[in-house]
Amino acid sequence: MSRAYNFNAGPAVLPLEVLETARREMTDFNGTGMSIMEHSHRGKAYDAVHAEAIANLGQLLGVTDDYQVLFLQGGASLQFSMVPMNLLGAGQAADYVNTGAWAGKAIKEAKKVGPVNILADTSKDIPTTMPDFAALPYTPGAAYVHVTSNETIAGTQIQQYPRTEAPLVADMSSDILSRVFDLRQFGLIYAGAQKNLGPSGVTLVVIRKDLAERAAATLPTMLQYRTHMADNSLYNTPPTFGIYILMLVSRWLLAKGGAAGMEQINRAKADKLYAAIDQSGGFYRGTAVKEFRSIMNITWRLPSEDLEAQFIKEATALKMSGLKGHRSVGGIRASIYNACPAEAIDALIAFMGDFQARNG
Repeated sequence: MSRAYNFNAGPAVLPLEVLETARREMTDFNGTGMSIMEHSHRGKAYDAVHAEAIANLGQLLGVTDDYQVLFLQGGASLQFSMVPMNLLGAGQAADYVNTGAWAGKAIKEAKKVGPVNILADTSKDIPTTMPDFAALPYTPGAAYVHVTSNETIAGTQIQQYPRTEAPLVADMSSDILSRVFDLRQFGLIYAGAQKNLGPSGVTLVVIRKDLAERAAATLPTMLQYRTHMADNSLYNTPPTFGIYILMLVSRWLLAKGGAAGMEQINRAKADKLYAAIDQSGGFYRGTAVKEFRSIMNITWRLPSEDLEAQFIKEATALKMSGLKGHRSVGGIRASIYNACPAEAIDALIAFMGDFQARNG
């Protein structure tokens, strides 16, 4: 069976080289006669995987000694709660920017912990957009500022991160390591692995070490960042197979030139697909304001919902998977994460041209 072109928003496409390596090592990892899934998380075989994953991400992200890489569970959704639980002290408020569905979920959870100031709300704007982050009314003395780097559903992306007095916290689940950014601008970043880093079940957190000390001692042990920092993400049994795949993906990313190399590849893919949309004479209509378009999640509409349903049906028959837009907004969405190959974009564009010729 030939592989499909995978445009799913998450869990998402993984590099074929990574999948092939995992297949070869599935029953015998490094000559041990066992799968990595069967090894103790305290043993030497897994310890090497764990250490390489952390080292590779440190190199890819530019992690310095004052930051720590953590592998947690619960997805980005748990981080919506853990961030305020650990960073929002008594008598403080946190600044949030509501740019869409995922930012909105983070705000909802933060409000359960403490006061939240919403600096801007573009979540209902049509066409979808982002605020001017440099011009926002940041709160003096805020515990932190929270942003969502890329809105997967809306197809919008922060183009330039703000420099803030309070620690900047970012949910980077859908564009982590797709482009270059300066980690030193941030107090904490987090990302569910299942879009650009690996399979579901692993959550990457990179935190400035001093921020972990803000958490109250009464906070449950598993919800404290310092618990996981002290034990190098091995306080309890981690998702070992997921971290193994993440380690392989990080090797692949380094071989591709890291974030800088991936940004060049990703922008070329996105530019080609956006050009096909923009040059269709209005048959395909992008849903995001051009200056805020995401290079990870490309969203567009057709002249009618019936045509959109037909488009998705025909694309699926051609093994183009995951093109249906999120149920909350409809339309078409192509998620073209790091591992999405250029040939998938070419195949999609060719189909788009043929579909328009027959239905335009």
